[in-house]
Amino acid sequence: MKKDIIALLLAGGVGSRLSILAKLRAKPAIPFGGIYRIIDFTMSNIANSGIDVVGVLTQYKPLSLMEHIDNGRPWDLFGKTRLVEILPPKTGEEISDWYKGTSDAVFQNLGFIEDFSPEMVLVVSGDHIYYMDYNTLITCHKNNKADVTIGLIRVPMRQAHHFGIASIDRNGRVVDWAEKPRKPKSNLASMGIYVFNARMLKTALRESARKGGTDFAKDVIPLLLKEKKRIFGCEFNGYWRDVGTIDAYWNCNMDLLKPDSGLNMENWNIRTNLFSRGEIGAKPSAYIGKDARIINSLVSSGCIIEGTVKYSIISPGVIIERGARVIDSIIFHNTIIRKNAFLNRAIVDKNVKIGANVNIGSGRLRPNITLGMNLSTGITVIGKNTIITDRVVIGKNCIISSNLNFSKTKTKYIQPGSTV
Repeated sequence: MKKDIIALLLAGGVGSRLSILAKLRAKPAIPFGGIYRIIDFTMSNIANSGIDVVGVLTQYKPLSLMEHIDNGRPWDLFGKTRLVEILPPKTGEEISDWYKGTSDAVFQNLGFIEDFSPEMVLVVSGDHIYYMDYNTLITCHKNNKADVTIGLIRVPMRQAHHFGIASIDRNGRVVDWAEKPRKPKSNLASMGIYVFNARMLKTALRESARKGGTDFAKDVIPLLLKEKKRIFGCEFNGYWRDVGTIDAYWNCNMDLLKPDSGLNMENWNIRTNLFSRGEIGAKPSAYIGKDARIINSLVSSGCIIEGTVKYSIISPGVIIERGARVIDSIIFHNTIIRKNAFLNRAIVDKNVKIGANVNIGSGRLRPNITLGMNLSTGITVIGKNTIITDRVVIGKNCIISSNLNFSKTKTKYIQPGSTV
């Protein structure tokens, strides 16, 4: 089956800066905005752009991601000429047991590319929140007769050292490239989105692999620049967020509650799999009790709200009992918050039980002992399946690991900045 263009979606990220949110799942599988997962944005962009063959390259903790993607039907990527295929590492083979980097992952799946004999290959990441019609990038690629076209976005100069940074001439051709430079020459950052001419991509990947290269930004793009290939940048001016830290993830969720943030889910046609394990499925509408107060929040189906919810994102199946207050927080699926509990700037993973009169997010602002300044703005994160018993007090900037049961200890107070 020949295709003009196919997509390869890199979804094997560890997401170490997201701490326990990515401990039991790949970063692209982390819930977002109540009913979605991070990968839904890239999957929807691909489908909405009319690209109908997708290889999803998974590696780290792939099970929940694989269940979520399923056969691609939620994105209309299932049928006689439409396909989503999960491409895990070929474990046990002589060449490699694991993907060593982004370009190595694609290199190990050259056979998938060759099955469709495409003219172009779109390579995208599954861990960003944004809307893009990739046809804009493809048109830019064709008009420039480019070998590679890179999606670029302007970032604050103080943040540029976190990204691959391009310098372009007046025609948009990339004349300089540096991966996470200490002293950036520009603020045009790579979005992790590439359009490659397929034939050139295969040659470049083989050459890069022969030299020990494993990464597009570190190895393949510098190699192509050295070889004087036609590399162009296509600048993007819309909403795009890298949610690679707890702060960034929390802020991006909160953008859903701000009409002028640019994060407009209604107009973006973002699709998800509502019937994968742990998602909405057949849950009923939310029940809002007569004494409940909900202020500028997003409440999903299947919730029971009898307490107060302010400026928060509440996922399906959450129960918030009478007298409980949830403020500036993100609560994942099927969590129970008992009466008179208080949560302020918390991220609570799935299936957590929070007892009566628990206080989360109190005390002084002390950076987390594990993540340092990457968790220093007062957000506390509670891991999946954890049980917090009545009257426990947990400070700001804490990390409470998954599968803990406070009833098995006498702990009643967790100091700000602690990791438990």
